[in-house]
Amino acid sequence: MPFNPLQLVGFVLVLGLLLAFVQVGILTIAFEKLGLSSHSAFVLLFASLFGSAVNLPITKIDAERPPLESIPEQLREVMEQVFRKFEGKTIIAVNAGGCLIPMMFSYYLIHFNRLDLFKVIAATLIVAAVSRWASRPVPGVGIGMPIFIAPITAALTAVGIDPDQSAPLAYICGTLGVLIGADLLRFKDIRRMGVPIASIGGAGTFDGIFITGIVAVLLA
Repeated sequence: MPFNPLQLVGFVLVLGLLLAFVQVGILTIAFEKLGLSSHSAFVLLFASLFGSAVNLPITKIDAERPPLESIPEQLREVMEQVFRKFEGKTIIAVNAGGCLIPMMFSYYLIHFNRLDLFKVIAATLIVAAVSRWASRPVPGVGIGMPIFIAPITAALTAVGIDPDQSAPLAYICGTLGVLIGADLLRFKDIRRMGVPIASIGGAGTFDGIFITGIVAVLLA
């Protein structure tokens, strides 16, 4: 994979932000509501963070380069450099920190809290529908969505469907809902983005999924 300095800068900024959250106790409160010990919480936190740098390729699809005028003006110079490496193919990958770990942790929460599977599916579908509606493809960049729409939707949905188990349900439907609605249901848009690699749960979507899960739990 080509090294992208912007991703490194973004990674450092996210790390600094997460450490700041830990210092004021926000993440601790969220993880306590999910029934995690301090040790387990930090393992999950750093596994998600460092796993965000791991993309596992699963297939390659034909794709096309979007018109330059469809890209935000402030990003055009950077995207011109990206397009020089684009050869009409996009690698589809799965991100460890933004996809695999949230899925495994959601599976753990379902069984640990003995959640009703029907309620989990219903809540996830609601968040997925809202995420699909609110997300937009940004040519040369990825899928964008206002950051607080998904966590607020997840929290309200969880409280409405299962108030006794609202915290774990909020995390599950928030993270899985964004993965389904903003990634999987936007799969056809990937062919028109002109990117060498598209990572499910990766890049900016990782930040959105992680923040969605934490904020949804805090609100629920």
